[in-house]
Amino acid sequence: MKFALLLLTPILLMVSMPIAQSSSSLPLRTPAPAIDSNDRGTLKLHTGDAQGAILEFDRAIEIYPKYAEAYTNRAAAKLGLGDKQGAIADYTQAILLNPQDALTYYNRGVAKFELGDNRGAISDFDRAIVLNPQDAETYSNRGAVKLALGDKKGALADLTTGAKLFRQQGQMNDYQKTVELLRQTK
Repeated sequence: MKFALLLLTPILLMVSMPIAQSSSSLPLRTPAPAIDSNDRGTLKLHTGDAQGAILEFDRAIEIYPKYAEAYTNRAAAKLGLGDKQGAIADYTQAILLNPQDALTYYNRGVAKFELGDNRGAISDFDRAIVLNPQDAETYSNRGAVKLALGDKKGALADLTTGAKLFRQQGQMNDYQKTVELLRQTK
């Protein structure tokens, strides 16, 4: 699940992946009952039952405590319910289990931003960019946070990179939104 910060509103993306895809990248040792609980939680989250989703993710984690994806999904459900601290704790646990996942750093950055921790958000966006330097959204959102902090030079650099990547990737709506933010740096 990816949360967009560009206009400071979260959007669910990762959880919208088909259930079969969500389990395909797991280590072979992940027990099937944990995968099943995670998949049921994902389905419940899709249908708007965040509390039910959390119970399923809890079950998946109880079965297999090293299940990073279940922590990430539970964090998304918690964030959707407004439990920013709980979401950050789950994203942090997922990062401990899978420190190479750019998306989890990105999402934790969004949660930190929503909690008012702008420096923490930037730090997580920094790490996400190191792991995935072609992610236009992360550049643009880091630029938006820098702009909010008064760092116009840093914002200009990030927003320019984000706009360029959005344009290259054919995401013209996001490109236009980023250009609007760029105008605010002047």
